[in-house]
Amino acid sequence: MADAQIATQAPKITRREDYREPDWRVPEIALDFALDPAATRVRATLQVERAGTHDRPLRLNGDGLTALAVRVDGAEAQGWRMDGADLVVPLTGVAHVVETEVEIAPERNTQLQGLYASGGILCTQCEAEGFRRITFFPDRPDVLSRYKVKLTADKTRFPVLLANGDPIAQGDLEGGRHWAEWHDPFPKPSYLFALVAGDLVANRGTFVTLSGREVQLGIWVRSPDLAKTDHALHALKLSMAWDEKVYGREYDLDVFNIVAVDDFNFGAMENKGLNVFNSRYILADPDTATDYDYDAIAAVVAHEYFHNWSGNRVTCRDWFQLSLKEGFTVFRDQSFSADQGSAAVKRIEDVRGLRASQFPEDSGPLAHPVRPDEYIEISNFYTATIYNKGAEVIRMMATILGPDKFRAATDLYFDRFDGTAATCEDFVQCMEQAGGVDLTRFRRWYSQAGTPRVSATLAQEGGRARLKLRQLVPPTPGQPSKEPMVVPLRLKLFGANSGAPLGDEQLILLEDDSRELLFDNLSEPPALSINRGFSAPIIVETNRTAQDLAFLSAHDDDPFARYEAMQQLMLDTLVASAANGGADHGAVIEAVRNTLGDSRLDRAFVAEAVLLPSDSFIGDQMAVVEPEAIFRAREALRNELGKTLAGEWRAAYDGSRANRFEYSPAAKGARRLRTVALGYIAASGAADADRLAFDQFADADNMTDRQGALTTLVNGSSPLRDEAIDTFYRRYQGNGLVLDKWFQTQALSTRDDTAEMVERLVAHPDFTLSNPNRARSLVGAFSVNQRAFHDVSGRGYRFVADQLIALDKLNPQTAAKLIPPLGRWKRFDEGRAAKMRAELERIVATPGLSKDMFEQASKSLD
Repeated sequence: MADAQIATQAPKITRREDYREPDWRVPEIALDFALDPAATRVRATLQVERAGTHDRPLRLNGDGLTALAVRVDGAEAQGWRMDGADLVVPLTGVAHVVETEVEIAPERNTQLQGLYASGGILCTQCEAEGFRRITFFPDRPDVLSRYKVKLTADKTRFPVLLANGDPIAQGDLEGGRHWAEWHDPFPKPSYLFALVAGDLVANRGTFVTLSGREVQLGIWVRSPDLAKTDHALHALKLSMAWDEKVYGREYDLDVFNIVAVDDFNFGAMENKGLNVFNSRYILADPDTATDYDYDAIAAVVAHEYFHNWSGNRVTCRDWFQLSLKEGFTVFRDQSFSADQGSAAVKRIEDVRGLRASQFPEDSGPLAHPVRPDEYIEISNFYTATIYNKGAEVIRMMATILGPDKFRAATDLYFDRFDGTAATCEDFVQCMEQAGGVDLTRFRRWYSQAGTPRVSATLAQEGGRARLKLRQLVPPTPGQPSKEPMVVPLRLKLFGANSGAPLGDEQLILLEDDSRELLFDNLSEPPALSINRGFSAPIIVETNRTAQDLAFLSAHDDDPFARYEAMQQLMLDTLVASAANGGADHGAVIEAVRNTLGDSRLDRAFVAEAVLLPSDSFIGDQMAVVEPEAIFRAREALRNELGKTLAGEWRAAYDGSRANRFEYSPAAKGARRLRTVALGYIAASGAADADRLAFDQFADADNMTDRQGALTTLVNGSSPLRDEAIDTFYRRYQGNGLVLDKWFQTQALSTRDDTAEMVERLVAHPDFTLSNPNRARSLVGAFSVNQRAFHDVSGRGYRFVADQLIALDKLNPQTAAKLIPPLGRWKRFDEGRAAKMRAELERIVATPGLSKDMFEQASKSLD
């Protein structure tokens, strides 16, 4: 099996406008696997039907496959040929039975697409185009088939045999082998096919649906990991109940299985009835998983389960419609997570993630619309724009329609397109019909790339205030000029003296380049709260002063807007300091003091509000990013906050101590605030900070407190730092998921010698590029460490490029996803830009480069 597809100088471009319905349908397929890691035989029997009156042959996609046998209607096929990687079979008439046989080698499949081996387990990953690495098939999402699957394997080595759907039968064979048959009665595209074979055990449970059916649940893992699966199983049950309550969607099979594997390119995969997960999103106990891990497991389990309807029962017509399933499902899992704890904190986390990944994507060389127009390699479009911005587009429609009409619209969508392959346009039309709205202009969110910038200028005129709104959608690659977006803005005015609301919240739609609003009968000067709840994924620029922002950070009744006011105050201060070498910190200090002292606020919110914006987000506000100036400005503010509010930080730290681990919103908030407070105590230069951190590290009964303390120590220079690093490694040696944290924490260090340290870690015996999690934990983490990666010498750029070139030979998909930090070269000074560009040119010139890497690196040079 070929381990990489070689890029050419003229790669094939797939365009949305060229979409054509399939020539042949495959309503039924039967697969027979004789499983073996070195040589697996796959026999496929396809019931094919001609679609339309054309005379075109049957084309079955393949990737690295050799046809051992091809039969039509029981006889050896005549005239078949290979066209590149595809099998072409000439057929007359309208319906036939086509059989093929191939042999593949899962243990040599380092791409982790198709059928591959992971730690003794055989498993599959078929999205987007991995099924063609298993057998010949029209591997496109609009060919939906009912699958019957038979698996045969050595019973000792692979005692558990799983596939999509429900089990039909099983039995033993001579020679120590056994077999199992599975049937999925629901038509699905090939990207949702899955099988797993291995020595696994299950944490089992049941769920009774709204209609009274009992569903058998199983979380399948290796035996030593079984005790770490209770949280995932609980999250699955919560997800199933939530989807019934909120969307009226009931599960439709008799079993629902999840399997955790260590080697996986994605977080998880929603294969019908058989989800395959990266083990980091299944395994959790207090000693090895942080609160973030627990939350992420619940969110990803929910996400993949919700796909059963938003992605499986209704799938996407072509890969340009990817956000139809992913954006919608991210919105659904975000809503689920918000309902499980603090909705305000969840919204803050979602927006922070959007700004960290999607906003830079929208302003860089890889910017693309939520519904792209073309691609070279579809795997490169599993992006923050498709997922996270796509979710914000759904959220905006939900805001415009309101909850009742939005629910009616989703009911209409699910009912109308059940069992079919739909488009983004189909979804929007359901919103229009059920919501009674015209979303013609709103559709620009699907077709235009770029993050809109909205300026909001509020001026008082006696007892009246005038709000002027203007929007600009910046040019992006291939889209030099843009039409105005429909921007739903939630806004409210507060009295700048009393803090009382000056009227109710309004939802206004900014549909044109500009709009003016008048507010009459104001009894006092107003302060503007805008884009409340982050009602639109935009950049807002206002004429609010530091005093206005400090005031809103204390009085706004929308939690996100209150957080946003604090962050904007900090951001303005830090940008000014980085640009001018210093700034007055007084307003920030007083705002943080007020927040820490407000007993009405939950500790999770306080922790988020008092955190300074990241180095990279500060840089996003600057015409030219200056990493060292940003670092100095941020450290100076942290130091002053730490010293000036020393008593408040100690009180917050001591008040957030916990005697035992508990996974609850209150306990999570306490741990979060404790770590944030510890960071500020350390930043102040307090003499006992290192000992305080080490004692927390040594005494912690949970990974959240332990890793929080380790992070503080890793950023410092105390002798306790090395002791903590060594102790952590010795304690968790052999636990891959925790060692990922060990590598990542060091790669994100703010120390001067981080680049040198990371270069040494590549030679560590536990580092490998063959595991995607490990590659991301070191190389990926280092590339987003703004100070270390952008060291003026260029050593960070060389290091990352070297690793990506090596990784591309093993796993092009994972390598390509780590390119974007190098592609932001235009945002930096000439010296750094030249060095980054040179590394991109070196990558593009590498012989045998995959098309995944070629597309990302070559576009990044534009």
